Amino acid sequence: MSASAGPAVRPRQPASSAALHATLVFFGECWLLAAGAIAAVVRGRVRWRDTLAQMSAIGVGSLPIVLAITFSTGAVFAYYTTAVFVRFGAVNYAGGTLAYGFLNELGPVLAGVAVASRSGAAIAAEIGTMVVTEQVDALRAMAVSPLRYLVAPRLLALVIMMPLVGVFADAAGVYGAYLMSGAHGVPHQAFVESVRTLVDETHLIRGLIKTVWFGFTIAIVACREGLATRGGAAGVGRATTSSVVLCVVLIFVSDFFLAQILSGGSVGQR
Repeated sequence: MSASAGPAVRPRQPASSAALHATLVFFGECWLLAAGAIAAVVRGRVRWRDTLAQMSAIGVGSLPIVLAITFSTGAVFAYYTTAVFVRFGAVNYAGGTLAYGFLNELGPVLAGVAVASRSGAAIAAEIGTMVVTEQVDALRAMAVSPLRYLVAPRLLALVIMMPLVGVFADAAGVYGAYLMSGAHGVPHQAFVESVRTLVDETHLIRGLIKTVWFGFTIAIVACREGLATRGGAAGVGRATTSSVVLCVVLIFVSDFFLAQILSGGSVGQR
């Protein structure tokens, strides 16, 4: 009498295939979240009271951190570069160079990282807590779409507020550079004239376009990580951590491509 065959054992998936599968699932879920949230916004099915509350929490709440980070970075950046300008007699280019770097790159990226670390983590933790306490299931039971109720207001709030936060980040960074440059040999008038000569509104607009994309990325990734939370309080912690890490990585990676696209392949273009 032959022995009965045991259950078939599935071969383990190679680590590279598992990573590729997880990556595709992640981007697929983000795309579905983005499509559903955008559709809700376009159809006007977003509660403006929730959106305004999120705008206050995301924009106003993040502003002190953003200002502190960008002001300090502008001052430190000027501290190191001003010495080079003074050494080679190029003080007339100091202000424009520092402002150019901040408007195009440092301001938007630092604002995005700060908002991702604060508001992105808060969004993932809040939604993750709602998932593990079955509040999201209760919304579905009442025929309320989590996309419309949770994701769309946060997406809209981040897309609206990030450019405003970016403007304050640029102003704080350039002002920090202005003060530090003046303290290390660059006349204030020369700094201002250099900014007027080398920088125009195009550079500000490029940076603000970046902040819109960064806000979109933070909203979708944070909401996705929150909705994918499993495993109680420990799962909420993991979702919060992965949200911040993913947002920061995607901000830097997408910034590389946005810089090429917005500058037309030439950093010398104005």
